[in-house]
Amino acid sequence: MRRKLYLVSLGCPKNLVDSELMLGSLQQSGFEVCQTPEEAQVILVNTCGFIQSAVEEAIDEILQLIECKQSDPGKLLVVTGCLVQRYGASLKEELPEVDLFIGTDGFVDIAARIESLLSHRKQTEVLLRQPDFLMSSSNLRTVSTPKHRAYLKITEGCSNRCSYCMIPSIRGKLRSRALTDIVTEAQHLDQQGVKELTLVGQDLTAYGIDLRSQKADLSALLGVLLDETDIPWIRTLYLYPHRITDSLLERMAESQRLLPYLDIPLQHVSDSILRLMNRPYGYSKIEDLFSRIRKSLPKAAIRTTFIVGFPGETSKDLQMLESFMQTYRLNHVGIFPYSNEEGCAAAKLPNHCSEALKEERMEQLMAVQAEISLAKNQEFVGRVEQVLVEGLSRETDLLMEGRTRFQAPDIDGCVYINDGQCSAGEIVDLKITEAHTYDLVGEIVEEGFRLPETSETL
Repeated sequence: MRRKLYLVSLGCPKNLVDSELMLGSLQQSGFEVCQTPEEAQVILVNTCGFIQSAVEEAIDEILQLIECKQSDPGKLLVVTGCLVQRYGASLKEELPEVDLFIGTDGFVDIAARIESLLSHRKQTEVLLRQPDFLMSSSNLRTVSTPKHRAYLKITEGCSNRCSYCMIPSIRGKLRSRALTDIVTEAQHLDQQGVKELTLVGQDLTAYGIDLRSQKADLSALLGVLLDETDIPWIRTLYLYPHRITDSLLERMAESQRLLPYLDIPLQHVSDSILRLMNRPYGYSKIEDLFSRIRKSLPKAAIRTTFIVGFPGETSKDLQMLESFMQTYRLNHVGIFPYSNEEGCAAAKLPNHCSEALKEERMEQLMAVQAEISLAKNQEFVGRVEQVLVEGLSRETDLLMEGRTRFQAPDIDGCVYINDGQCSAGEIVDLKITEAHTYDLVGEIVEEGFRLPETSETL
């Protein structure tokens, strides 16, 4: 009889790939995924934990699952990921109901560890290692996203030292996968029918810096992926601003398959705040970058994130952010209040802002961006855009929904399809008829559309 597994994956797409690796290993060992924790023999939570809100979300999830376990003590509760790597053995004391803790390394042999615990119950185990794991195409992986799209993690860890960020201490230094290994996995996903491949890593533009024996960078990798696969949409997330080269922009401009979407986490635009953040650029370099982008990719959608309420941030710094937003009018902007994390250099800075002030500043900029987002979306009305159909709408099963090339999965808005026949995974031509603050509405004008460069086997 197959053992039943209930899996919860928290956090970012990079964390989701780790969850898919664990799922692949466990399914090969005979585990079957179930939909509720009540029917599972093993409950697995892969956590995020690099900011306080993520820690709180993870703890809340674990506490709810502990309640489920208490009604059936025979269940095994396993917690993995960033929360464990960050807080280590202290979790054993705080959460004694958990049977096994595994950090960001050591989960590749998770199936054997769980089997051992099921056979021989022991006291709570905590497995922590210095993070140096790097996945490869030979690792079993069960893709959990809809079959028409997938994430591809090309690096692990980060060697940037932003003063507010825990990632290097949790995930370790930058480790890039071999270019040939990435291509092998991409080809496998292509064969499975993936229509949109999203490259992820802590900093995609750092790809290859540590591969001194290879001539590999992000631009070269994208070129090989174009040559060696027929995947029609290739998207990139997490482009560090000062490493976006003209070569990369030119590569994106040359192919319809490289989506005109740039996710560039600026975090701020004030020179003084950027220095305190230990970000290696200032306002003038940001202006130069955006000028180069608009020259090479004039129609590209740009997404960024800003942190407000950073220690020492003044009303003048905030005004610079608002002015920048009004000047450059980006498609997608995420505004986040500064999270003071113990262990980060920024925690020791003077002049911290109150939580109330952080919230006020965040709401102020979110209101600014809402107006910009609506105006940007209204520019789409009357245009015909390529849309990847996701399936039935999450709001109502009377509509289908999808995404344009300018909307990333699970991050940005969507397009509601209110007329025409289509199926999940199709790329269709859609005439945009309505615009809302974050979403669009449209009708199909041609069914079964495929990009000219797409292989007939897709």
